[in-house]
Amino acid sequence: SRRTQKELAANMNVAAEAMDFERAAIYRDRIRALTQVQQHQGINPQTLTEADLFAAYQEGGQTCIQVFFFRAGQNWGNRAYFPRHDRDLDVDEVLDAFLAQFYEDRLPPRLVLLSHEVAGRALLAEALSIIAGRKVAVGLPKRGEKRELVGHAMTNAREALGRRLAESSTQRTLLEGVAEAFGMAETPQRIEVYDNSHISGTNAVGGMVVAGPEGFIKSQYRKFNIKSEIEDGDDYAMMREVLTRRFARLLKDSEPRPETPETINTLDPSHIPPDWPDLILIDGGAGQLKIANEVLTELGIDSVLAVGIAKGPERDAGRERFFIQGRAPFMMEPRNPVLYYLQRLRDEVHRFAIGSHRARRTKAIGVNPLDEVPGIGPGRKRALLQHFGSARAVSRAGLSDLEAVDGISAKVARTVYDFFHGNPDQMT
Repeated sequence: SRRTQKELAANMNVAAEAMDFERAAIYRDRIRALTQVQQHQGINPQTLTEADLFAAYQEGGQTCIQVFFFRAGQNWGNRAYFPRHDRDLDVDEVLDAFLAQFYEDRLPPRLVLLSHEVAGRALLAEALSIIAGRKVAVGLPKRGEKRELVGHAMTNAREALGRRLAESSTQRTLLEGVAEAFGMAETPQRIEVYDNSHISGTNAVGGMVVAGPEGFIKSQYRKFNIKSEIEDGDDYAMMREVLTRRFARLLKDSEPRPETPETINTLDPSHIPPDWPDLILIDGGAGQLKIANEVLTELGIDSVLAVGIAKGPERDAGRERFFIQGRAPFMMEPRNPVLYYLQRLRDEVHRFAIGSHRARRTKAIGVNPLDEVPGIGPGRKRALLQHFGSARAVSRAGLSDLEAVDGISAKVARTVYDFFHGNPDQMT
């Protein structure tokens, strides 16, 4: 592929020198496409010439083993395997048994890399060396490029297992399991999951994702830009605002409209009563759950169950604790598919909230408060920034300090001061 890329580059240069720019553009596009293909293969390692890499990931009582093949210093592809095994076996035991069978009819490379330590590693290296007729090393990389490759393969294994679990366990079965775990009388048809994202309270955003019998309903995801003043990233206050806004709006939209000639037999979809959740999941523990239940009580809502899902010790997935009003906190069996499903819900709202926060923060980075001050053009803005150093310093400056800036008249200084200190009626 590198030779092909050099040939394309040479052809592009020849066409450009001949002023045949249309043909040069074709070669350019081919080079870009080839580069994309190479990138999608993953990293082509600098320190690996010939190796097989095994990464095992276990969840929901199943294991995925992702195998990457490196030959001639390039990634020659990968494949996911899902070996059958007893649900009680740990991931290293599954990997150990898998390796013993994998090379029964394959010639091993010079190096085998593993994501987990296995009990039979030394014996495996000896057996593979006999099969290959040369030394075969079996390693567990701890740092450097090899460790990064193992991490990349582990990500692939986790994603592949997630897809398989989603396909093998129907949503209906999972939702029935959720109802049983949380003591619900009926299977939930709509689950809403909430999380907040911010940096020390700035650019705070609340996220809501929705799931039901058909999986995630992305068209109904919602983000809430936090409007109230939040001190030091008060997660409780953020959660109170998000839930209050969400359920107050639900109540308003659910009110029956008075019958008029215009409303009778209308087909306007905006008048269809909204879907209410049967269950809301709150990313957090007892404190967040208390806020959720207070909001529901204040609004007179008793048909929605609120459940808090708190991260395990050291944010360890699989050891989450669940909080429900009137029940002691509890955990689920680590290999329970319902737990894995709830983790996916929590991870999805976390991803959505963080993405919304980053988008808001990126937008805010490009906004200068001085742009909104009447009468402040590029020249005056430059003078203010050069004098004070930042827009924040300008916003905190006293009137006399603003008047001392070259190019800023007393009238303009008053306009700037009033803008930042709450006297809009005096602004011109």
